[in-house]
Amino acid sequence: MTQDTRVLYNQTCPICRAEITAYQRRAIRDGLPIAFDQLERAEDWGLTPDQAARRLHVWHQGRVLSGLPAFRALWDQMPHLRWLARLTSLPVIAPLATFTYDRILAPILYRAHLRRTKRLTNG
Repeated sequence: MTQDTRVLYNQTCPICRAEITAYQRRAIRDGLPIAFDQLERAEDWGLTPDQAARRLHVWHQGRVLSGLPAFRALWDQMPHLRWLARLTSLPVIAPLATFTYDRILAPILYRAHLRRTKRLTNG
C-alpha cells in the first residue's frame, strides 16, 4: 500500500458501485491521489473478500479504516465533500450517523450482497 488514500469497495453492489464510481470520477477530475480497489484485492488489505464486502474500507495515513471513519477519511480528501466529513464528526451527529451505517445501512447492503452471490452461485 502507498501512503495515498485507497478505497476497497464491493463492485458487485449496485449502490456501492454507483457511489464509488462518482467518487472515482471526481478524484480523476480533481487530480486527487485516491486509488480504488475491488474485492479481489481484499487480501492485499489483510481482509477476506467477505470481510471487505461487509463495509467500506479506506487506507489512509498508514491505517485501514472501516465504516463511517472510512467514509470520513475519503470525504475529507475531496474538497466538495469535506463538509460531510465535518458534519458527520459533530458530537451530536457522529453517534447517530455511526449507528445508522453500522446497524442499518451496512447490514442491509451486506445481506443484499449475500443474496446476489447465492443467486450467481446457484444460477
